[in-house]
Amino acid sequence: MTDLTQRFEQAATDSKSLEKRPDNMTMMKLYSLYKQGSLGDITGEAPGDMIGMFKHKAWTDLKGVSKEEAMQRYIDLVESLRA
Repeated sequence: MTDLTQRFEQAATDSKSLEKRPDNMTMMKLYSLYKQGSLGDITGEAPGDMIGMFKHKAWTDLKGVSKEEAMQRYIDLVESLRA
């Protein structure tokens, strides 16, 4: 396991214990960066429900971003929320 992967997993754990819940846009950013960092580019169709469509779009917007870049951006975002 690389150092980046370990820091990514720690950031995922840390994101669950933030003092204040982030706003919806930040939550969507966290979701999409986590998915891109852990799974890479999205595949498949958007689900029919509204929230699912928003999540699908947020993840689709990151298409082409490397897993490593998404992991680092996720880590940076979680760290900024902890400050």
